[in-house]
Amino acid sequence: MKPNFFYSLATLLILIFCSMACQIKKAGPSPLNEYLNESRADFEQRMAWWQEARFGMFIHWGLYSIPAGEWNGETNHAEWIRTTAQIPLETYDTLTKHFNPVKFNADDWVKMAKDAGMKYIVITSKHHDGFCLFDSKETEFDIMSTPYQKDILKELAIACKKENIRLCFYHSIMDWHHPDYLPRRNWETERSAEGADYNRYVQHLKAQLKELTTNYGDIGVLWFDGEWEETWTHEMGLDLYNYVRNLKPNIIINNRVDKGRSGMAGMTSEGFAGDFGTPEQEIPATGLPGLNWESCMTMNDNWGDNKADKNFKSSKELIQKLVDIASKGGNFLLNIGPTAEGLFPQESMNRLHETGQWMKRNGESIYGTSASPFANLAWGRCTQKRVGENTCLYLHVFDRPANGELVLHGVANEPVGAQFLAYPNVNLIPVHRSEDALVLKLLPSLPDSVNTVIVLVLKGNADIHATPFTTMPHNIFVHKLTVPLLTETNTDEIRYTTTGTVPTAKSKLYTGAIPIYETTAISARAFRGERPVSGVFKKTFSKVAPAPGQELAAAAAGLQYLYFEGDWDKLPDFSLLKPVKTGVAKGFDRSAMNAEGEHCGFEFRGFVRIPEDEAYTFFTESDDGSRLWIDQSLVVDNDGLHGMQEASGVVALGSGMHEIWVHYFEKTGGDGLKVSWETANGGKKEIPEEALFHIPPR
Repeated sequence: MKPNFFYSLATLLILIFCSMACQIKKAGPSPLNEYLNESRADFEQRMAWWQEARFGMFIHWGLYSIPAGEWNGETNHAEWIRTTAQIPLETYDTLTKHFNPVKFNADDWVKMAKDAGMKYIVITSKHHDGFCLFDSKETEFDIMSTPYQKDILKELAIACKKENIRLCFYHSIMDWHHPDYLPRRNWETERSAEGADYNRYVQHLKAQLKELTTNYGDIGVLWFDGEWEETWTHEMGLDLYNYVRNLKPNIIINNRVDKGRSGMAGMTSEGFAGDFGTPEQEIPATGLPGLNWESCMTMNDNWGDNKADKNFKSSKELIQKLVDIASKGGNFLLNIGPTAEGLFPQESMNRLHETGQWMKRNGESIYGTSASPFANLAWGRCTQKRVGENTCLYLHVFDRPANGELVLHGVANEPVGAQFLAYPNVNLIPVHRSEDALVLKLLPSLPDSVNTVIVLVLKGNADIHATPFTTMPHNIFVHKLTVPLLTETNTDEIRYTTTGTVPTAKSKLYTGAIPIYETTAISARAFRGERPVSGVFKKTFSKVAPAPGQELAAAAAGLQYLYFEGDWDKLPDFSLLKPVKTGVAKGFDRSAMNAEGEHCGFEFRGFVRIPEDEAYTFFTESDDGSRLWIDQSLVVDNDGLHGMQEASGVVALGSGMHEIWVHYFEKTGGDGLKVSWETANGGKKEIPEEALFHIPPR
């Protein structure tokens, strides 16, 4: 009986185990937590260290540091060298045999960042070329395939932990090396895409991100890039954001994980994944109120090392850019391009040191501050912070006013006192009130020629009232204009005049947009009861006669185009160049450009039909530069090397045909051109093809 009993018991246990195994198999993997609908409180808690930090170091380093910008005698390359120099994969791969940064010292790098006042480091774990600075089990194209054979990121992780610096990783979505990444470069005609599976590449990308988020300690940020190619989708962005947050719930992820940013302006609208925006090589003119954002910028003209590039910004420029960004509520991510040996360029080290000296004296005015409550200060910038029961305004004086007075309009608080932040032993700075404003009287000379910081302490929470403003984009009109006025404080009243005189408590109360029919000077001011609490808004709106249009019986649909090729940093004089192609295009179509979409330009010529007498705002959004002329007068100047960037101008036009020219050039990288118009009575839209004409040659 016993053998039968144990046999039966064993059989029963096996059946139970198999049943449980089947149930587990049917259940599948645990579902991912949903992080795309995070509560505001959880979001703010996660972002707290990043908002406090304000200043970080960007590091672009990899195989591209070996040629240091030079290939076949050309010296205008950097981290994009594999594609800008069109280097075959087999040739580029040989660089791994030469990458041996024996002079790299993680402690030195981290110490330089810390001494510069930086609180976090973002380094390229993988750039677009696909080479990894870490020991990845997912590829052999990594640091372990080089003579160096040490995990760079592991060394940095140890050094960052020692110095209390947050380590963060830049990881490219685009990958020019992986066999499953699509699309191939346009010039890679001999590298077949047959058998490539993009979904398989995405799984590879996720596997590497799992390595990065689990093998290197407390990673602060994953900084994505290269999302703009058509193979990466919005849905993939949402999925990857959620995947990474499940691996590391407290990590911060930039908006380039998704598809929605507006070119190099770096911001996305609602509905896209990402915790902060990424303006590149620029500072938003008025900041991005209510949003988290970080301007990333090079010290010279390149991200990766380019030994020929000596166009370094001065320490003064960098300090003032840091302050400008902080005064608008953003972070500054300043780039270094180390050499192949593992050293920072001497010019970069000099600027880090000088910036660090300023930060040691004035860092309080940067860390943990919020945006300026003042729209514009001609003499400098302002940051602010709540300290105990009071509010500190940090006044960054770039240029001492000629009369020695700093005037701060709209401050209702009473001042506690003011003094130089870096020189507390100097006598207090006199402060007095003049109506709505506090006025500080400065010494004949300031102690810091780069940026003297004055801390003005106010009693209680900041009670600061912005000057009323208007959202009208221009100040000319043809028939009638309706001018809205706004104030940031809903409890204040706006009083205004239409004679240019300063409003008083007896002036007309603003209750709605002001209609005007003739040239009018509007002045407005915020009041609290009888007391003015803001500065004075002043603007003249001018009635103008529109430029007359014409009728052209011989006009045909489309624009003439002239296509050019060349390497420019700004728009050339196309009249001095011979076009490669000419023809007629529908709208501003650029399909005539070369397959690479680089080193080329267009001149579009023709006429635009204006439907009615009105003031028209014209826009060009381009990567790189563009200009627009109407009737041979320059209206929009959007020239220069930049990402998708918009510029505008206004002109009063009568109904009928008006001559239009648009010039555009593209150097390298992304490309794009949009030409739009807007009237006071209609919304902004791209100029429709049916409004564009040319005169066919006879």
